[in-house]
Order: sequence, then structure tokens, then C-alpha cells
Amino acid sequence: MEFAVALLSKLIVHLPTFGAPPGNATLRANCLALQSTVAIENTMILDASYLPAPSWATPKLTTLGTCGASAPYSVPLCRVQFHTNTSATSGLSGEMWLPDEWNGRFMGVGNRGLDGCIRYDDLDYMTAQHYATVGTNNGHDGDTVRSFLNNPDSAIDFASRAVHIEAVVGKQLVEAYYARPPAYSYFSGCSTGGRQATQAALKHPDDFDGILAGAPAIDFNHLIFWSGILTRHIGAPDPTSPSFIPLASWKLIGDEVLRQCDALDGIKDGIITEPDACDFRPESLLCSTDTPSKNKFCLTLPQVEALLKIYSPLYGTAGELLYPRFDPGAEKSPLLPYLFGGQFFPLTEEWLKYVVFNDTDYTVQDYGLEQLALIDAVNPGDIASFSGDLSAFRNRGGKFLAYHGRADSIIPSGISKRFYNLIARTHSQATLDAFYRLFLIPGMDHCDIPAPGASAPGAAFRFGQTPNALPPISANANSNSSLGSESAAKSESAPHDILAALVSWVEHGTAPDVIVGTAADGATRAHCRYPMRSVWNAGAGWVCVE
Repeated sequence: MEFAVALLSKLIVHLPTFGAPPGNATLRANCLALQSTVAIENTMILDASYLPAPSWATPKLTTLGTCGASAPYSVPLCRVQFHTNTSATSGLSGEMWLPDEWNGRFMGVGNRGLDGCIRYDDLDYMTAQHYATVGTNNGHDGDTVRSFLNNPDSAIDFASRAVHIEAVVGKQLVEAYYARPPAYSYFSGCSTGGRQATQAALKHPDDFDGILAGAPAIDFNHLIFWSGILTRHIGAPDPTSPSFIPLASWKLIGDEVLRQCDALDGIKDGIITEPDACDFRPESLLCSTDTPSKNKFCLTLPQVEALLKIYSPLYGTAGELLYPRFDPGAEKSPLLPYLFGGQFFPLTEEWLKYVVFNDTDYTVQDYGLEQLALIDAVNPGDIASFSGDLSAFRNRGGKFLAYHGRADSIIPSGISKRFYNLIARTHSQATLDAFYRLFLIPGMDHCDIPAPGASAPGAAFRFGQTPNALPPISANANSNSSLGSESAAKSESAPHDILAALVSWVEHGTAPDVIVGTAADGATRAHCRYPMRSVWNAGAGWVCVE
């Protein structure tokens, strides 16, 4: 099971003109030699294969692990499969894809949910953009964490070590193949990948120059607990509970949320720009009697009470804030069955059973706040990911670009605001702006899933999905070298592409204040760095204000 589709959609792109690479025969020989000539600590090169340009007959590859039988690839490349032993009882599998036409940059990609799946779609996308790209199975195979049972080292891999191994092994493979190290190193991930990105900055600040973190699963212990509590509000795992709300009802609940809150930003467009301003009152849907009307949609009192809990933050017994509320505007998400299908949230149940309690007989019948203290105490693999001290990453010149959809049905966007404020309390505002920026995206669901029903769907006008062709870095480049022509590096399309914006910030010091989303019909929408807000101006369209 996955939390979401891949962070980066595969798009048809216009690629830059690169210097002619060595002939295919030389590249093939260099690639095949990696298996016998490269020595990396605790790592075995399982296979090194040269893949020429794909044809219609052979567009896909056989994959590692159990997360799918085949994977696409779009450009000629050297594919390296490896296994690294991370301890006496744990290890991970990974793949490094080295494109013929390399832009001089290194890219690590993250994972999703609890899965142990190499994200082949991200490897394909990034190598098509000419990044040397690495991904791993995050320390286990498949979409279950049952292998973590009584194996805390596997939890360490999952929490942070796997991404560090990506950087260590991947950079050595890049240098061995291209005969020079990458000029710049990046990481991109969403959901679990966003948490991995945060852990990389906290625990291994020297691994990456630039980090792109989407919808990060930070404050993980509280997130995994909150997800379970959310399903308990509707009576899970009992779909006959009086509190249970059928999935078909959520579209109508979403219609009422929009009726109450859509126009608060000055325009009715199916998108709630500022969910924090939406004080949704589900009492408007209360049936006049205990029996729902046959002629008009309405909810029973237990169902309304469940909604009041869902749209309220989670507090502890002492009144302390534990986790933000469910995002208003996310009611029509295709991911809603994971939370509100009637079952207890499966990822929470698995995590508690096989990682926190190491008890295959554990059940969720008595699930409540007392469970959270135990989850916090165990904190498997130090996975919490909620420290505001990013000073080591800041001091080495790293840049961190975060984004979060404001209609996220899986991880509420309020957690990214809380994390921003936590960092702000550790660093001055000026220092914070110099290395960490957050973009909150109206209408965006989890990672890149659009909120259905919006008049211009596609993650509030396809946020960051207009790829920008970046020029390659010359062969004699080093970590301080220029990126080709200044005009090319700072092209006008950079503000339309979240990754290009990060590259421009890292390599040229151009910090992004606005990222422009573009709809299929060409309409655009400005997304502003937090705490600036996007406001509708009838004459100027969407503008950013303090």
C-alpha cells in the first residue's frame, strides 16, 4: 500500500543540449566494469548493466524486491544494483541510475508510507532530467514492516540510515563511473520521503547541498498515533458504529465545507486558500430527527460529533497540543478510504504491532491516549523527526525547500507550519529565510494529488510540475563552479519548477519567494513562501502579501 502516487509526474520535457557523451561501447564497458572494480565498505555490487535507449518493445525493466514486476526507463543509462549491510542484522538494497547525458548533479530520492520499495518512477523522472539518481528499499522489501519485528536496526534504517547510505554509496558510484564527483548533491522526497529529507538535514547535514521535502511525515510518533485516533472517531474498526460515516457521504460533507469556506479568499474556485480561516460547523448537516432524511442529505448526532473531533486538533490530557486537525477541503480525496473506510488505519496498526510493541498479538481494541506515551518512549530508530535545530545544515550552506498541500488528506498541512515555527524559535527569522523556506499550496492533496472538484484541478494549478531544463555543469566543475550561462541558470521558467527553484537557490543564491503553478489551460497561480499569503486581487490575480 502506498500513501500516494509519486512526487514527480513523468512529463514530456524539452531537454537541454549536452556535450556529446563517450560512445556507447565505452559507456557499456565502463558500466560493466563497475561490478568488479568498485569497492565500497559493507556493500556488494549485485549487477551493473548498460541500458541503451528504450524501445517500444522493451520499455520496462525487471525490478528488485516485491513492489512491482517492472519499471520504466526513458534514457540510455548505466543501472547499478547494490546491497549494503547496515548492521549484523539489517541491510538495504538500492539502485543507482547513471544517465549517458549527465548534468553533473547527484540526486537521492525517498520512499512512501511504510514501504520498502525503490521508487523507480522517481529514478526514471530524475534521470530523464539528467541527474545521476539513487534510491533504496529503505531497509526492507515490500509494503509491510513485519520484518522489523524484534529488529531495532531495521527501524534505524527506515528512520534515517537508508538515506545516508544513498548518499555515501551513490556518490562513490558517480565518481567511479564519470571519473569525477558530482558538483552538487540533492535529495527529493514526499511523505515518508519528506520525513527522510528532514532527518537527512538533522542527522547527516553534509550529505546534500539542497533538500526538497514535500508533505513531510515529521513528528512521526504523533502522526502515526493521530492517524489511528482519526479512524477511531468514526468507530473503527467497527463499520456498524453509530459514528461511522459512509464514504459516499464525504463528497457531500466536502460540498458543505466549500459552501461555508470557499469564498473566504474572495473567489469561489473550489479551493480553500486558507484552511486555518475555515471554522467549519458540521452542525449545519444535522438531521432534524435521529433518522436521516430520505429527501435531503443529513447526518446523525453521533456522526456530527465525530466530525467535530476530526476537524479539531488533537490535545493531550493536560491540554497540550499533540497534532493539528484534519485539513478542511480534503474531503473528496481519492485517499480518503485509507482513513475513513471503516477499518482502523492499517499503517498505525502495523507500526504498533511489529515495531513499537513487537507483539504479533497486539490489538487496537483499547487504543487511546495512553498508547502515545508508550510510542514516544520507544521512538523506534529515533524516528520522531521534530527538532528545530538545523544549525549544522545551515552552517555548511545547505538549502531546505519544503512544501505541503493545504488539502492534504493524509498528513495535515498544519504540521509543516508547526515545524516552521519550531525552527523559527531556534534560529532568527533572517537566518531562517537564508536556508529554509516553506510553501503551503492551496488545493493540493497529499504530495501531488489534486483535490477533486476544484474548478482548476491539479494541485492548485499543477504546482511545481513545469520542468525547467537546467544546463549541464562542465567536466572541470567543482563544488564552487558556475552552472553554464547565468541567463540559462536563472531562466524565467525556474519559478514554475520547484526543483529548479531549489537548484537556483543552491547554486546561485536566488532564494524563491514565489512558485508559480500552471493549469492545463495555461492559467497560473502564485504560491508564496510562508508566512506570506496568497490573496486574490480582481485586477492582478493571485498576489503575495505579508
